[in-house]
Amino acid sequence: MEAHDRRLDRVESKSWGPQRTEPATVMTTALTGTANQIEWADRIKERVGKEFDRVANAMRSVAGKQGDLDRTDTLGLVAILEEKRLEVMANDRAGYFIHDWQELGDQVRQMVVKDPRYVKVMIRWAARRRATTAILRSKRFSGQK
Repeated sequence: MEAHDRRLDRVESKSWGPQRTEPATVMTTALTGTANQIEWADRIKERVGKEFDRVANAMRSVAGKQGDLDRTDTLGLVAILEEKRLEVMANDRAGYFIHDWQELGDQVRQMVVKDPRYVKVMIRWAARRRATTAILRSKRFSGQK
């Protein structure tokens, strides 16, 4: 089958759901491959975008219920997620989406968890939990409330 190079260069402005306060601008890159591959990859790419939205909205929902420090860290994780979204969506090979994203599992979450900045956030969270536990124990033993 003859390979076709279909160009879809455009900028789309989308609202990523009610949790988001500003619209995101996503650069949609041209996919390369056969016409059938591009059509298939376009459908997959749309599902991938929705999965990024779902995970980001879940994280924002959690952040809305957290104290200031935890919320800042959670929103930092959302920023990492958005970087990963841009990296994935910028890929111009239809085969990448067909091979790596056809079956959505927990790839989006794993991309954040594998980022080195995630470990730093988890260390800060753990340190805050230990400090909070130590304060509560000291108050309990001293008779304070």
